[in-house]
This record gives sequence, structure tokens and C-alpha cells, in this order.
Amino acid sequence: MFGLNPKLSYLIFLVVVVVGLFSYSVQSMRFDLPSGKHRCMAENINKNTMAFGNYSIVNPNVGQPLPVNHTITVQVTTTGGKVQHHFAEGVQAGEFSFVARQSGDHIICFWVTADDPKATLSIEFIWRTGVVAKDWSNIAKKSKVDRVGFEVEMLTHTAELIKEEMISLRKLNEEMLAVNWITDTRMCHFIFLSFFITFSVAGLQLWHLKNFFEKKKFI
Repeated sequence: MFGLNPKLSYLIFLVVVVVGLFSYSVQSMRFDLPSGKHRCMAENINKNTMAFGNYSIVNPNVGQPLPVNHTITVQVTTTGGKVQHHFAEGVQAGEFSFVARQSGDHIICFWVTADDPKATLSIEFIWRTGVVAKDWSNIAKKSKVDRVGFEVEMLTHTAELIKEEMISLRKLNEEMLAVNWITDTRMCHFIFLSFFITFSVAGLQLWHLKNFFEKKKFI
């Protein structure tokens, strides 16, 4: 592997796999939705994070096409519907991809638009959130994405982010050590000052009592 020894290559492979496992989350589900009803679900996505999703109506009759009138409407928005990332009306399957513009819950809603009021459709849905992106929006908008190349690019970027995060944590640790040292120094000064004031007050009290007893001729 690029001239590296087998042990180092294997270690790099493990690192890439671990990074890949922790760089994104996947939600896969299948649910039934009656005609005229809707179902919404939310996913908390951080800002500048890539999100993929695909959905389809499950065909109960394998080998036969779905009825033409069995369709759904799908919408993906931010909380409150301020930003709409995806909208498809009267479809049997589809997919979406976007880069979150803000952190928070992103909501996807499904509606059954079948003409048959008694129809209940089974929907299969996969929602996948990727790593924090630099500028993946142009890639996400492409109709055809090289999945393998894109995954490698995402993992590479994740490794860079981890490196930057480690450097940031190291700097933060150094700053915290400096703050702790300053705090400890100030606490020592405060303790010595407290001792000085305490002993000074005690000395003044003893001097005052001595003078008082001398005036009263108790001593």
C-alpha cells in the first residue's frame, strides 16, 4: 500500500474504518402509512454537515409494477419550515442530498396521495448524515455522484478534521494549564495575604488588651 509495510498499512486501514464508522450516522426504517395521513420525523444535524436520503414505496407484489395511483409526497425542511431542502409530489421513489445551513432539527414528512382512501402504503426510508463538510454543496447537487470516490473524499476530510480538532484541543489544554497556573499563584498570594491580615489583627488585639490591662493596673 503506497510502499508502506504491511503492519502500517493495516493500521491505516483500521484508522480509516474507525473514522468512517464515527463520521456519519444512518437511520433505516420501514413504516406503513394510510391514505390521507402523514408522518414526520426529525434528525438533529450540525451546520455544514452533509445529509443523504432515499425513499421508496415497497411493492407488496414482487415482479409486478406498483399501481400508478399509489404515490407519496415528501418534504424536507428545517424546524418551522424556514428552509426547504427537498420537495417531491406524487412520486413512488426518490432521493435528496443537501448541506445543512444551520444546526438543529431537520424534519422530513411523508403524505400518501393515493386516490384509494383505503390504501395503506409501506414506505422504506434511509436517512444518512455525513461528516462536517467544507464545501460539499456543489457535489451534492450533481445528479450522479461517484459514491466510492465521494466516500473516500469524505473520510479524508474527516481525518483532516480530527487532526485540526486534536490541535485545537491541545491549544485549549495549554490555555487551561496557563489559567490553572495563574489561578494557583493568585490563590497562594491570597492565602499569604489572609495569614498576614489574620496575624496582624491578632497582634493588634493582643497589643490593645495589654494596654487595657496596664491602664486598669491588672498587670
